[in-house]
Amino acid sequence: MSFHEMTKRIFDALSSFLALILLAPLFGVIMVIVHLETRGGAFFRQERVGKNGRAFRLLKFRSMHKNAAGPSITLGKEDKRITRSGRWLRQSKLDELPQLWNILVGDMSIVGPRPEVPKYVALYDDEMLKVLAVRPGLTDPASIEAFEEGNELALSENPEEHYRTVILPRKVSAQLIYLQNSSLLSDGRVIARTFLRIFKG
Repeated sequence: MSFHEMTKRIFDALSSFLALILLAPLFGVIMVIVHLETRGGAFFRQERVGKNGRAFRLLKFRSMHKNAAGPSITLGKEDKRITRSGRWLRQSKLDELPQLWNILVGDMSIVGPRPEVPKYVALYDDEMLKVLAVRPGLTDPASIEAFEEGNELALSENPEEHYRTVILPRKVSAQLIYLQNSSLLSDGRVIARTFLRIFKG
């Protein structure tokens, strides 16, 4: 492990540990709200592909109705599978907070390429697979730019195809650029940009 990787891991572990403690009351409130609106538990677990292709279970607050069928991508604000509280959680990105646990245990980093589901990683070419050389992140430049991705998909005649052929290559290309210029300073800028984008949204 390089000095940069070691420093980043220490920062991730300490930051996620403190955040989980400080945000515990908010977690409790969200869990109650989600539990009152939908069954299946407050948390949603989904298999994602992490560093070196290792699969892990990504955590989110549940924002869709239990057993909601449909594509693995979300089709904007009008997606009928999303609950009322889920729309608010997704818009504010609070549904992503449980991933602080993924960061604490080492599945993820605060900043890094957003983890993808296995069926889309199976489409990666050799160049795209380079994003799996590092821990996936809670946020990255590509996810900031894709803040309104769901609305773009909702306007497409074939959302799945549009995601595979347009959005996915665009996202991975941005992730590769991030990896080429990754540093603690650049990660700090990504964190700041993420907060600004959430508040703007």
